[in-house]
Amino acid sequence: MNTSPLKKIVCTALLAGLFPAAHAALKIGDTLPDLASFKLEGKLPATLKGKIVVVDFWASWCLPCAESFPVMDELQKKYGDRVVILAVNVDEKAVKMEKFLAKHPVSFTVVRDGSQKLVATVEPETMPTSFILDGEGKVKFLHTGFHGEETRKQYISEIDSLLK
Repeated sequence: MNTSPLKKIVCTALLAGLFPAAHAALKIGDTLPDLASFKLEGKLPATLKGKIVVVDFWASWCLPCAESFPVMDELQKKYGDRVVILAVNVDEKAVKMEKFLAKHPVSFTVVRDGSQKLVATVEPETMPTSFILDGEGKVKFLHTGFHGEETRKQYISEIDSLLK
């Protein structure tokens, strides 16, 4: 793993809670910006309107991100076309994302924010950070980090509440 020392320190410190992270600019109640305007690398779903959407910001160097991918894949398979899982990679180099995906193949949509414009707008607090949106594109739930089964159960409960 070729990770800069700064990334390792910041990721470790955030996960350990040694210093508070800045709060995400995108908050519960906000509407997700139009993703097409950010020139993300990869193919976005044709439409997100009317769908429950989980937008997950992640990086190849993030261990909790790797742990979250099987859960995201499970959610995509469980809910099918009623829910869209959209993973937004923030790696500086596409090859790092590609190597990660080769080890962790998934059934959901993955795009890369190579220009870092979406991540600068959304300002996720840590990696991973997930936003669960309702059918109108409004943020209803926000998750910082990934905490195994606890987070999995929260995702299912929150998605189920939005599908009612």
